[in-house]
Amino acid sequence: MRPTSRINALRGFCREFGIVIAQGSRLGVEQIGRVLADPRSAVPTLIRGTMTLLIEEIRLLEVRIAQLERELTALARHSHACTTLLSIPGVGLLTATAMVAATSGEVSHFRDARHFASWFGLTPTEHSSGGTRHLGRISKRGDRYLRMLLTHGARSVLRAASVAVRAGKTVDGLRQWALAVQHRANHNKAACALANKLARICYATLRDGEPYGQPHRLTKKIERTVFALPT
Repeated sequence: MRPTSRINALRGFCREFGIVIAQGSRLGVEQIGRVLADPRSAVPTLIRGTMTLLIEEIRLLEVRIAQLERELTALARHSHACTTLLSIPGVGLLTATAMVAATSGEVSHFRDARHFASWFGLTPTEHSSGGTRHLGRISKRGDRYLRMLLTHGARSVLRAASVAVRAGKTVDGLRQWALAVQHRANHNKAACALANKLARICYATLRDGEPYGQPHRLTKKIERTVFALPT
């Protein structure tokens, strides 16, 4: 059972006895703890001990999760690949460290950005015939965990972009593109398309070693031609 599953179980127990718990994990656990501490609450004494054990397990898991986050933060701080990935919208600590762990921060063995995105199963399946091209759903092949993290990151970017637009704020080109896809299709398709785009951006940042949003520095070799002057 994950912490969320335990919290949902506690909410269900309280709902059985007419007790409505507020939204949010932290606020919900605190409210359930107060309900169990109140001897006048509608929760039967028979299950109070079990619910109390679940709350203790949740708090213990939260302590362990916080410790792991501190350790991952320390690791990411000393990894150039992680700090580069963290500059991308929708890419957080878990996504950056998981991607570096899966690729060792090296993407030279991938042919291109599309090949990298297909490694996560984020590219659409193609059903083409002759001159007709039809793209279906994403393949969902490859690393399921990273695909889930990128999709959740894309959803958070879409949600924040929608809130920013409603507030009259300007958004960058990536968010404008994602909102346009959402307007043409729907939220789920836009989230998958944005997750694909984020995977390609991750490939570019790891390949170039530069944070997202910085202009790419092109190094061109200038060949000087020496002309023989007439004598």
